[in-house]
Amino acid sequence: MDTDTYGQHRYNCILMNRHVAETYARPYLMITHLLPLACHHIYYVDLVCVSIPRLVSTVHALIVGLFCLYILWFDDAVNANPVWGDPGLVKLNVAITCGYLLYDLVLLACNWSTMGDSFFVCHHLAALYAYGYVLTRGVLPYFANFRLISELSTPFVNQRWFFEALKYPRSHRMVVLNGVAMAVVFFLVRIAVMPSYWASVFATFGTPDFERLGLGAQVAWISSCIALDILNTIWMYKITRGCYKVITGRGGRKVKEGAEASSSSDKTKHVNNHTD
Repeated sequence: MDTDTYGQHRYNCILMNRHVAETYARPYLMITHLLPLACHHIYYVDLVCVSIPRLVSTVHALIVGLFCLYILWFDDAVNANPVWGDPGLVKLNVAITCGYLLYDLVLLACNWSTMGDSFFVCHHLAALYAYGYVLTRGVLPYFANFRLISELSTPFVNQRWFFEALKYPRSHRMVVLNGVAMAVVFFLVRIAVMPSYWASVFATFGTPDFERLGLGAQVAWISSCIALDILNTIWMYKITRGCYKVITGRGGRKVKEGAEASSSSDKTKHVNNHTD
């Protein structure tokens, strides 16, 4: 391929990537038009770089969460035997999640100064530890799939990040509505389901199916679930506290003042998913 042809192809790829980014991230990138032309492209690239992982996270959450509901409602084999039922569809759903978790861990490692969060690392490692048994041995399909229902809260969490990245005041109507929806959905899919989930877990104790798992799978299952539920409880507390501040108007002025005082380097800083 000659130089001119290569250059034209490269130029076309750049235009295509820019078009895709503008199409899917336009609502979150309008602020770039307010910047001087000299820094427009730098800020545009930085904002796209931190926005794309959030878009990927939302798409992953919707795919996995809806697939999870389908399996819970229609997969009779998994529901009939939660420990050793046919894991085919569940393994596909879990494989998608494991791929995303590995991607997110690499992203965190490469951008630890701006995206690093020890809670997320613990969450991802605990999930991968347990899901490894599901993928390699096909065990606990019902329980593995049930845990994935928690992903349905992620789109609201990501939308919160976009509002903060664009410096929306916490008193803004859209921020308040999203915050309330996030708190309600997070509670429903991560906290309210705990009693029924653990009741199902305890119901398997002492059964032949449970003994057949072996000590390794038993420890991975129970320990990872305890760790994930502790993290979810901590995040629920933080979300509830933040939601209360938004509703009562205690956080709006603080955010506005913080936005005015922030430096330009903070415009693309990662905001933790579950902090207020």
